Amino acid sequence: MDSSNHSRKVPLEITKEEFLKNGHRLIDAIADFYDTIHTRPVTSGETPSQVQSLLGNEVLPADGKQVDEIFDTTVDLLFNHSLLNGHPKFFGYITSSPTQSGALADLLAAAVNPNVGANILSPMATAIEKQTIKWLAEFIGVSTDCGGVLVSGGNMANFTAFLVARNVKAPKEFKEEGFKNNASREMVFYCSKATHTWIEKAATLFGHGTNSIRWIAVDANNKMNTEILSQTIKNDIDQGKKPFLVIGNAGDVSTGVVDDLSTIAAICKEHDLWFHIDGAYGIPAAILPELKNIFKGIEEADSIALDPHKWLYAPLEAGCTLVKNPQHMLDTFSAHPVYYNFDQGAEEPTHNFYEYGLQNSRGFRALKVWIALQQAGRNGYIKMISDDIHLSKLLFDEAIKHPELEAVTQNLSITTFRYIPAGSENSNNDYLNSINENLLNALQKNGDVFLSNAVVDDKYCLRACIVNYRTTEKDIHETIELIVQEGRKVHAALQKK
Repeated sequence: MDSSNHSRKVPLEITKEEFLKNGHRLIDAIADFYDTIHTRPVTSGETPSQVQSLLGNEVLPADGKQVDEIFDTTVDLLFNHSLLNGHPKFFGYITSSPTQSGALADLLAAAVNPNVGANILSPMATAIEKQTIKWLAEFIGVSTDCGGVLVSGGNMANFTAFLVARNVKAPKEFKEEGFKNNASREMVFYCSKATHTWIEKAATLFGHGTNSIRWIAVDANNKMNTEILSQTIKNDIDQGKKPFLVIGNAGDVSTGVVDDLSTIAAICKEHDLWFHIDGAYGIPAAILPELKNIFKGIEEADSIALDPHKWLYAPLEAGCTLVKNPQHMLDTFSAHPVYYNFDQGAEEPTHNFYEYGLQNSRGFRALKVWIALQQAGRNGYIKMISDDIHLSKLLFDEAIKHPELEAVTQNLSITTFRYIPAGSENSNNDYLNSINENLLNALQKNGDVFLSNAVVDDKYCLRACIVNYRTTEKDIHETIELIVQEGRKVHAALQKK
């Protein structure tokens, strides 16, 4: 090592000139990718073994390669052998078309590389995340005085709220004693049968067991039946159980239905239960004036989960937990070991995000969300979210009109429907389910359009969730034709068996 030099020569260091050359080439490639994404297949349809064969089975190299060679290979691998959720005909699950500014924001965040766990380690990143949380609360229409933290996605956003709820509602000795006493062991919680599987993970991971979940039936509109909810809570109390949490859905993952949040809030108040809203997908639609009534009650929630990487179009990962009383987050997660010198000598109170959630070391997720909120503004998001809903309704209407399709549900930006071959209207449901399951598998593999599935009233349905600012009416009309054409092939193949 040359002591007269200000830097040491290491394999991972590249010169400014090399960085500029490779950075410009990469940005050019990404710009071309965005410009041509609509001409590419949504997915390559390759099997895992085919994808693995592209990488080969080489051992870890002993000596390094040039950065430009590595990036040239990697660009080809990713652009030509990935599922492209930014494609205008990607309607599967709930992954949005990511913003270009978000991609640049992730580059900028990685360049600074702040650890947004403590203010002293990330002064500007901490301030930006605080402002992002305030803007997200304002966006959906709840108090901007709430606490919050950016997390990886819906599971972690809901887990974070779950743990806060338990800490607040559990017996006082729970932090020290855990489930030793009977009161803790009898803690139960409530959600509709349409709730995402995160709740089962939470029950398992946090020691309650899945028998502590009370799955509440849904009504004819797929909303939680609040009469059954109320009666189930009363029954549990009579039997010595300790209810502590009710989860309401603000856009369930299968059909996009929003529960009767105001009635659930009233039930929670009556029994002093924590009211959590899983709005990971749907709650950004609360910004639309015409949907305010659907989301009535969100201001009563003790906590809310939402995912900017869903309907706010942020690149993965970006989830968020909002909690009405920030002190509840601190009471749950804050710790001050002697090896944390984060606040000593501070002239004013500091905001350390490690005290608001499960992570200590935290990436700068907020930057891409903060930038997009400024880029589009409130009115821009109202326009984009409204357009997605319009396109979903158009798909539903086109399914109604087509003689070989059956429209099933439409809520927010999710439409469910199924293919019914001409002359097969009276076929048994098992056969129609088989056709649509095989059809979905074929569609997901061939790369022209990508949907997911939902089971509604025992009907296996094709499900399209549109959280995609690249999608147009033309894509919807083309999707109808692609589904019908592939459906006819699937039906003919099944008839031959």
